[in-house]
Amino acid sequence: MELTLSRISLGLWRAREWNYSTQQLGTLIIQSLESGITTFDHADIYGNYECEALFGNVLKENPSLRKKMQIVTKCGIKLVSQKFPYHQLHCYDTSKAHIIKSAVNSLRNLSTDYIDLLLIHRPDPFMNADDTAEALYDLKKSGKVLHFGVSNFLPHQFSHLQSRLNFSLTTNQIEVSVLNLEHFDNGNIDFLQEKKISPMVWSPFAGGRLFLENSEQANRVRNVLNEIAHKYQVGIDTVATTWLLVHPVNFIVVLGSGKIDRIKSALKGLEIKLTREEWFKLWVASKGNDVP
Repeated sequence: MELTLSRISLGLWRAREWNYSTQQLGTLIIQSLESGITTFDHADIYGNYECEALFGNVLKENPSLRKKMQIVTKCGIKLVSQKFPYHQLHCYDTSKAHIIKSAVNSLRNLSTDYIDLLLIHRPDPFMNADDTAEALYDLKKSGKVLHFGVSNFLPHQFSHLQSRLNFSLTTNQIEVSVLNLEHFDNGNIDFLQEKKISPMVWSPFAGGRLFLENSEQANRVRNVLNEIAHKYQVGIDTVATTWLLVHPVNFIVVLGSGKIDRIKSALKGLEIKLTREEWFKLWVASKGNDVP
């Protein structure tokens, strides 16, 4: 079964900081669904291992929502936490035992019997790809996880894990914004487009730097964003979102806001089509020099 994610998804990494009641979080989820966002992005570690359960509490109260959404979560990072006193060090763990244990914990926390998409959160320099692949096979065979991908992987790291699997990795979730062009420069965007894989994008507003940072790069980019936003009568967040959405690699943008008005503002990015010249004007502003 092919996995279809909404072009804009809601990231729950700050859900604990929002300090919402279960009812308030449920309202946000329903409003997001009604706005066309069907994909919800998690990780086991978010909010000191608490954010998945906050979301799961909503599904406990309204289980009919589950069939209307795709749940994405991640595993493979160990945090030092009172919840797991045997974690002695912040490190990565992509062993079969840890992946399966993490997935089972996520299923319980999210109050669901399957995860649509499970990502390996970070490339692990100590990864045994055969052992990692065994975990993915077991989870797929049991029906606990339907699809798999990675996050923050470089092309050769993606290919390494893919070489051990007889099914395709679905995505690579990477940091991209008009202020962060790293994955254009390191070949990841070209690689993913070659493989016809839609990357998920985290921190599309550069962690808020796009709005607040006083640097030459941010100031140049904001000037152009404001110019384009004035033309289309939208906010600069909408322009920053559409800058990603119009790219032919078919980015899936993960928003981290708990405010429905900000979510709807970003969603307007689906309605705008920047010209190639406008796209490059922002590229040049970010780079600080003209294309060769």
